[in-house]
Amino acid sequence: MADSYTSHLLRRAATWAAGLLLVVPTAVTGCRLFGTDAVTPVPQLLALLPWLAVPAGLALLLSLPARRPLLTAWAGGALAVTLWFTQPYGPAGTPAHGPVTARLRVLTANVEFGDATAELLATARRERPDLLFVSECDPDCARTLGARYPYGAHVAAAGSAGSVILGARPLTAEPALPGTTMGMPGATARVGGKDVTLRLAHPMPPLPGRIGLWKHELGLVGAFAAAHKGRPVILAGDFNATQDHAAFRSVLDAGALHDAARLGGAARTGSWPQDGTLPPYAQIDHVLVSDDFSVRGARFLDLPGSDHRALLVDLDLHARP
Repeated sequence: MADSYTSHLLRRAATWAAGLLLVVPTAVTGCRLFGTDAVTPVPQLLALLPWLAVPAGLALLLSLPARRPLLTAWAGGALAVTLWFTQPYGPAGTPAHGPVTARLRVLTANVEFGDATAELLATARRERPDLLFVSECDPDCARTLGARYPYGAHVAAAGSAGSVILGARPLTAEPALPGTTMGMPGATARVGGKDVTLRLAHPMPPLPGRIGLWKHELGLVGAFAAAHKGRPVILAGDFNATQDHAAFRSVLDAGALHDAARLGGAARTGSWPQDGTLPPYAQIDHVLVSDDFSVRGARFLDLPGSDHRALLVDLDLHARP
């Protein structure tokens, strides 16, 4: 009798534990499935989506001794959906074809209020990018980097609001994207016989209570991408969003853009946070390219002094998309 009662208690405890473990994975993957970022804390948890396979897997293991078929099916379904969404979003390549008219190396980095400027300059000297997209670059940061890159488009501001696009070849500065909290400069570069539109993206992060602002600013980036659809475009920066956020996927879809990290073999590589006790788990730094480009490679680089890793991408510009 005592053994039977103990077994009953253990099964009941396993049932409750499995159910509790499934609450977050079910809610978050449900939002991912239906293409909504919902409200706090869903956007924050969506950044952790691949890791939600851990509680879902534990729940599946606990459901077996609990002898609850419905619970086992729930856990198995939650785990399967989570694993499905760990796949990279979007096609495996661009439709670019024809002769290669130019090769570009692009580096995007968030220097965290300018603190990692010296480290970024050292990285630029080593890697020699043609284009540099720098978020949270204050005027001192812009002057330091501008000593190496004579051409640029700037939003001169302190703290996180300053940003620059710098080039080793001439750039024509364009007005910054209006209506945003942090600077998003733009430029046009003549590359391989084509005018390539450049834009730095740095929307507000999805802070608790400010999800609407985050969605709005990503929507502005998406509207920019849609307005330039069909043209050669490089849109790069700290998007404060991963492929699991509907607001970020809408930017890709609006402009028919491609995530270079996904095409360059670095899908799901974390870029943030770099300075925590855990390794970077969210890829929120991106280089997006139009159909005119193919991607030869993509690498995330440690950037001491910043909470972000830098992203280095090698691109080929083709004569015809």
